[in-house]
Amino acid sequence: MKTNIFVPVALFVLSAVSPVHAQNSPSGRVSLGQFSSLLQDLSKRVSSSVVQISGTGYGLESDAEHTGTSVLARERSSGSGVILSDDGYIMTNAHVVEGARSIHVKLNGVSGKNTSTFDGKLVGMDRLLDLALLKIGATGLKALPFGDAIDVQQGELVMAFGNPLGMDNSVSMGIVSAAARQLSNDDPRIFIQTDAPINPGNSGGPLVDTEGRLIGINTFIFSQSGGSEGMGFAVPSNVVRYVFDSIKRDGRVHRAQIGIFPRTITPSLASGLGLEADTGVLIEDLQQDGPAQKAGIEIGDVVLSIGVTPLRNVRDLALELYRHVIGDTVKLRLLRNSMEFGATVTVTESDDDPERFADMVNPEENLVPKLGVLGLGIDDKVRKLLPPLRIPYGVLVAARSGSPSYFGDTPQEGDIIHSVNGITVTGIESLGAELNKANLGKSLVLQVERNGSLIFLALDGD
Repeated sequence: MKTNIFVPVALFVLSAVSPVHAQNSPSGRVSLGQFSSLLQDLSKRVSSSVVQISGTGYGLESDAEHTGTSVLARERSSGSGVILSDDGYIMTNAHVVEGARSIHVKLNGVSGKNTSTFDGKLVGMDRLLDLALLKIGATGLKALPFGDAIDVQQGELVMAFGNPLGMDNSVSMGIVSAAARQLSNDDPRIFIQTDAPINPGNSGGPLVDTEGRLIGINTFIFSQSGGSEGMGFAVPSNVVRYVFDSIKRDGRVHRAQIGIFPRTITPSLASGLGLEADTGVLIEDLQQDGPAQKAGIEIGDVVLSIGVTPLRNVRDLALELYRHVIGDTVKLRLLRNSMEFGATVTVTESDDDPERFADMVNPEENLVPKLGVLGLGIDDKVRKLLPPLRIPYGVLVAARSGSPSYFGDTPQEGDIIHSVNGITVTGIESLGAELNKANLGKSLVLQVERNGSLIFLALDGD
């Protein structure tokens, strides 16, 4: 699978102690006692911007050992979050709140006391980047300032805040193990790896530098034991800021791209193609009729810089693009046959992002409350944006919205709903009518088209 330029990037960050503090010592050095005091002050400042999040929902639990069936069971999830604005916007991981019917957010007091709990509203989420934005009814909160993840270096000191294993208001410390870690060649995401101890419950909490700035959001760990083994990963602050601004403004994330499939130049590629390793990004392929191809860029070109920012790898390219919104233009410096040249490329929205249809719906007209989705009827306008369909009619799932009345297999963004319990649906009205006929206490079967395949989704009611 090729990696397009909307590469979602995740980073785990830790930053070094500021040399300014060393001036407080006559010798110009920081003693262990001073270093400890600095960490204590930092912890107090950051902790008031960290929250504990708990979600409650229902899911199907196998009871095969006794009855060979599945039963509806109450489920709870817990994690962490970080306050990004003084009027109650909070960022966490999507997996912390996905499927939750109720969300509760517990604030930390200045000294860890006087905590308050609020109901949280899910504003929007991005499952690919594993980020979700919540809103609580509170003002005067302390927002954590953003840092710049593109400056992260291997070996930097960082601190991870959160609620590991339910232990609220905890902090751990470590260094950046790798500034740009790709999990596999086919995975478009890039992460910063850290050895700061992270455990279940840390998800969604902030990773900060020693100035108390948000550098990343703790997302997952690699572990054989289930606990921290020194391999943690987080979404970088640049991506967090982009997602925060997008969801707050539009309710969703616009997947930006410039129509190239980039690759970091490894020593082997550099040797075989006569290039310099760690200098620029190699273009493996181009989106047909995409913005880069229209600008005269060719396969095999090397992108040396975006604007005034030089590029070393795909991570740098992706982080720079997160600074731009759809419709912006970016100036590229490229290399072709040992000759440098410039090109101006328009930032566009990825045309294979299923969430791109969210801007076409009106929540009042397109809400299908029993499924918790916003739907679009398949008319000529929508059909032009889709690949050839197996069945030419139905309802496109444009976005998720609210809490569904059913559990089990849930429709995803981009699905086409063709029938309900074997009855064909041709639009929003007929879908709503068939759902109203269905007995909420019985199972519901949807026939949907997903990625060119027809599948049945089995849902169970309350």
